[in-house]
Amino acid sequence: MSTRTSPAPARVPDVPAVPAAAPGTGRAVGRLALRQVRRGGLATLLVAVALTATVAASFDALAADPATLAGLLAVAQNPAVRTLFGEPVALETAGGFTVWRSGTPVAVLVGAWAALATTRTTRGEEEAGRWNLLLAGPVRLRTAVGRQLLAVAAVVTATGAALAAALVLAGTPTGGAAVHGAGIAALGLFSAAVAALAAQVLGTRSAATGAAVAALGAGLLTRSVADGVPGWQGLRWASPFGLLGLSRPYAQDRVLPVLLLLAAAAALAAVALVLAGRRDVGSGLLARPAHRRARTALLGSVGGFAVRRALRPVAGWSTGIGAYYLLIGTTAVALTEFLAQDAAVSDLAGQAGFAALDSVRGFTATVFSLLPVPVGVFAAVRIAALVAAESDRRLALPAAGPVGRLRLLGTEAAVTAAGVLTLLSVAAFATWCGTAAGGGLPLADALRGTWSTAPVALLCLGAAVLAAGWLPSATALVGSLPAVGGFLLQILADSTGAPAWVREVSPFAHLALVPLEPAGTAAALVMTLVAVLLAVVGAAGYRRRDLLC
Repeated sequence: MSTRTSPAPARVPDVPAVPAAAPGTGRAVGRLALRQVRRGGLATLLVAVALTATVAASFDALAADPATLAGLLAVAQNPAVRTLFGEPVALETAGGFTVWRSGTPVAVLVGAWAALATTRTTRGEEEAGRWNLLLAGPVRLRTAVGRQLLAVAAVVTATGAALAAALVLAGTPTGGAAVHGAGIAALGLFSAAVAALAAQVLGTRSAATGAAVAALGAGLLTRSVADGVPGWQGLRWASPFGLLGLSRPYAQDRVLPVLLLLAAAAALAAVALVLAGRRDVGSGLLARPAHRRARTALLGSVGGFAVRRALRPVAGWSTGIGAYYLLIGTTAVALTEFLAQDAAVSDLAGQAGFAALDSVRGFTATVFSLLPVPVGVFAAVRIAALVAAESDRRLALPAAGPVGRLRLLGTEAAVTAAGVLTLLSVAAFATWCGTAAGGGLPLADALRGTWSTAPVALLCLGAAVLAAGWLPSATALVGSLPAVGGFLLQILADSTGAPAWVREVSPFAHLALVPLEPAGTAAALVMTLVAVLLAVVGAAGYRRRDLLC
């Protein structure tokens, strides 16, 4: 009787376990995160501190003239002015005046930077595929997202501390300076947490950035409505900017609103980290459908594709700008009626530098002068999106085919210029609708007022094209300089009494108050020619350099 022996089972090769993270891995990721945000964060800190310190230093000259100070106090109580600057608190002090004049612009600057930096260093890195190797090892996605949030949090915290220190050095009370600095830092943390949450839910950087910026804009609009519309003050508790106002620095120095903002930021950040541990790398929780009907509209030409790429951004920016200028048009009638009813207050307003606000045309012309800032940033961001598509290798195949590189750049610039005109027209139409109840501003005047600011936005477009050709990594920053930098330069020059030539460097110094005044045709032509020259030089550099990869 023979016996059979069963064959030995095949040996299954050992699968190595994923090694645990080395003790210094988290710190290395954190150092990389800080390196990615240090330049933009330092620039944001310096601009915020410079603007705050300059406004604080200008209070002594304002307080030296009692009539000017009285005019400011009278005008600041009007709902229309409160819509623009927020609730006036302790305006008779240097600290209160500084917070009222510079608090909102600084908060918007810090919040916008925090949102953009967070989506760029989280969802943007995933989308570009630069996190694939990093996350294939012991580093988890939750750890990477957390380190990026800590890096942004460190920058905004340092910015808040620097603001408080600048206010203390300017001679303002320490308590008010600390509350204001903590509030700005808390708003930056909140904005970063919102952006991190959007980056986990949405699958693309553009969508996450749009959601974060939209949330920031909605908060600012809510604050404007709460401060400008009587009986709606309770909405401040629903807005991060409203909570900043409720802290009332240099008056009550309330800590509770700041703590609520910090708690909201911590809760959103915690949710973002939890969601980061429950999704795959490179995807969002809101997964796009695997099968859907082909959408081939506007894909038949380079120009059509550029228009298609710009449709959503233009729609989003139009919504925000339109909502803001609709509110401005509504409050313009209220302000002018207020000044018309009290001649004494109108005279005080003129002495305080608000002489143009005594008519609907004057008020809207003054507010139209702010329009090049968001529209110019839009132009810079659109050209930066083209550079991002190039660095992500999405332009490699078109550039390798019969489509010339200059055609790609020129088409994108032309479509962006059309988007600029669209945004300016939306602002004019929204303002006209807002003033329609009072019959104060014809649509033609509104269009002339907004279109007169186009040269500054075109300067941003030209500067962005210049950077795309010669310094592509800084396209958005260089492109925003004519609008953002020019606006800040004008404020600094006016606040410090700088020589006239310093103010003349800013393109805003050459904008006429249209429709209150005739348009400055010569200045507009010069700025447009400079924009064209910058674009031509940028196109030459773009043609000479290699594609980014």
